Amino acid sequence: MISNQQPLSASSIYSLFRPSKCDRRVYLDAHGVVGREKSEFEKLIEELGQRHERNHLATFPNHLDLSDGSLEERILKTHEAVSKGVQIIYQGVLRSHLAPGGVEVIGIPDFLIADGETYKIRECKLSRHADEDSHPEILRQVELYGWLFEETFHRKPSCLEVYLGDETLKKLEYTVGSKALETLSHIQRLSSQSEEPYSPVGWSKCSQCQYKDRCWDIAKASQDVATVYELDQSTALALRQSGVLSIGDLLNRFDEHSLSELKKPRGDKMVRVGGSAARILLQAGALRSTIRKSSLLPLHCPQSCQHGDVEALRSTSQFSELDKVYLWGTQVFGRKPGEFKPALATFGVDGDKEGWCTFLENSESIFKAYGDIPFLHYTHYETTKLHTYINRHGDPNKIAVRVLKNCVDLFKIIKEALVLPEHSYSLKALEKRAGFERTMDEFGGNWSIVQYVRAVETRDENQRKQIMNDILRYNQEDLQATWTVLEWLRKTYRL
Repeated sequence: MISNQQPLSASSIYSLFRPSKCDRRVYLDAHGVVGREKSEFEKLIEELGQRHERNHLATFPNHLDLSDGSLEERILKTHEAVSKGVQIIYQGVLRSHLAPGGVEVIGIPDFLIADGETYKIRECKLSRHADEDSHPEILRQVELYGWLFEETFHRKPSCLEVYLGDETLKKLEYTVGSKALETLSHIQRLSSQSEEPYSPVGWSKCSQCQYKDRCWDIAKASQDVATVYELDQSTALALRQSGVLSIGDLLNRFDEHSLSELKKPRGDKMVRVGGSAARILLQAGALRSTIRKSSLLPLHCPQSCQHGDVEALRSTSQFSELDKVYLWGTQVFGRKPGEFKPALATFGVDGDKEGWCTFLENSESIFKAYGDIPFLHYTHYETTKLHTYINRHGDPNKIAVRVLKNCVDLFKIIKEALVLPEHSYSLKALEKRAGFERTMDEFGGNWSIVQYVRAVETRDENQRKQIMNDILRYNQEDLQATWTVLEWLRKTYRL
């Protein structure tokens, strides 16, 4: 059992919320369970966050830097600096306790900025948002700093601020830090438990977590209901509260009607599982047996089509050109196959627009050669980016609009036609079932982002060329994988 005197900090809050909210991760961290090492993508995000912070620090040439030394030394120096009214204090340390004689709480705000007779607290974050829906951990962190400041100096900070990744400043009103304290109390309880708390696994929820393999291995071994695709977190918790722990329990206890009537939490309300009950039971049954078709009518699969796939910097990352598609890949497969047509954003100031224009030219040439053939993609990501870029750079000849009209989502086809014994319907999962083998040992969206950033930042042209060739190869194999899955569906299920 963990001592309840272990210090709590902002990192404790992040352990609860990031990469997704999970009580189990807090417990595992507190008990020293070893997860996987940080991925290259996670290391990149850390480096970009540190760069963002350093760039902001450079705007304050006359600051007091308290980032070096022991915690005790930094706490004393922070007291001295605040008492003297030092204008800008960087990486000061604040300390208090949740209750008299209780657990110690440490906070290290990026900036304490003198504001009249008190200070405002500013934190640098790579995110472009700081709100309850997308990043509650940021709010709890700065609230915690506000509470620690008031506890330490017996005066409230004038305000709380977050310097976001898009270089805008978001101001937050300081109240009394009650939500931050509630969160810390919850974390303390989780950390001091003698038994591991239950937290349902989820494919998206767990994908970036250091404990993913550990938790999923346990869940699959016990046939946890949370492993059923499309069975969401709140439904898993509602089932557990009713005594349903495994897939077998679910199939034995519920039919479509009774499951649809089961109530689960959604925000402050309780709602019924409703229409998703049928699909959940079919999926649970598939995991207990072999491949099964659903009762839904299959959609028609095109015999010849243009495949599209994009590689893009995402809104979670911070770079000089945020939210940028750096590769639009297209290729025609089927009765009259065509060559791989990549549209790369160049590395200049207008590179983003140049990549978009090349994509439009490639698409126009395909339409001229093939007519209005379907534009096959996997999930809605490509259509979202098409809309974004039409608004960003225009579509003078309406080629992108034409592409959008011809878009066919293979993911949607599969979900509406089949129920497969899979925990995920991602392309990477289904391409294995279809027998597609990649030539690359490392690949994936996050891998591609890391490689692209390296290409942008290197001054070695030969290295840049090799990196971009690897990204092109990965993108082309994504297109080939999509076609392989389509052909597998057609041959196996006669779609």
